Amino acid sequence: MALDICHNWRNLAPEARGAAVAYGNFDGVHLGHQRVIADAADAAYRLGAPLGVVSLEPHPQTLFNPGGPPFRLTKPDQMARAVASLAVERLYLLPFGHQMAVLTDREFVEEILVKGLGVRHVAVGFDVTFGKDRSGDPAAMTRYGAEFGFSVSVAPLVAAMDGLKISSSAFRSELGGGRPEVAARLLGRPFAIEGVVEKGQQLGRKLGFPTANVPLGEYVAPKFGVYATRTRLKDGRHLPGVANIGVNPTTGLVEPRLEVWIFDFDEDIYGEVIETELLAFLRPEETFRDAGGGFDVAAMVRQIHRDADQARGILGA
Repeated sequence: MALDICHNWRNLAPEARGAAVAYGNFDGVHLGHQRVIADAADAAYRLGAPLGVVSLEPHPQTLFNPGGPPFRLTKPDQMARAVASLAVERLYLLPFGHQMAVLTDREFVEEILVKGLGVRHVAVGFDVTFGKDRSGDPAAMTRYGAEFGFSVSVAPLVAAMDGLKISSSAFRSELGGGRPEVAARLLGRPFAIEGVVEKGQQLGRKLGFPTANVPLGEYVAPKFGVYATRTRLKDGRHLPGVANIGVNPTTGLVEPRLEVWIFDFDEDIYGEVIETELLAFLRPEETFRDAGGGFDVAAMVRQIHRDADQARGILGA
């Protein structure tokens, strides 16, 4: 069944209401989020209701901390694919702005979840907050469920099999520390950067390793450096490669971006959307200068080919 994505809670058609929903800011859709969604799925089965996910877009942090460092783990399209893989039927990406931000926790539940979405069950995590000043918590949601006639489940803190605490902040810490394999265990899949391929200096193409350049934008910055990668193209192909994430200190500082060399590939994909998974961290970003302080092209090329050989060995490519 195709995922139905709704960007509003007002004046919904009857068939768009009445779901058992998981509520939260599911940026990343990590294993903890997946537990909340699984609780909603159990309720949906029990009630004979559709399974839904309710999240806010843009992320509230964008409104409350404008100008702060990028922090996103997924773009909305990635979130949609992740929840669809969990058999979610409806994704409510509700527009978050000043009008919603001033609602009390009770007003949020009554106006949006009850009158708007007509929820039959709400699954939340142990640390969920909602409403103005984040005054609502799981206990409050349980009380409102009793008042307004929907059931509530609260998922406990989830730990990975090796005991790692699963949270968005823990994921960001592992990614920033250059440990994408650990971050992937928290997420349940590799972290991936999705975006439109932009034209760069095309220096790589001239040197024999054409790269596809994608700005990081709102994504949390992984540790700058070189990664073994796998890239999904618009036609569904998944191709191995090696990528640098950083600011290009050697050839001229740029905004943080991904530059991925897709192995054995030489097609024009400028303007296309690609998604690149970070599978293993190889080394930090370097500056290649000769003794006179100039750009040491030969040293950079040698290192990139060493990186490619290492990535091919990891990926079996």
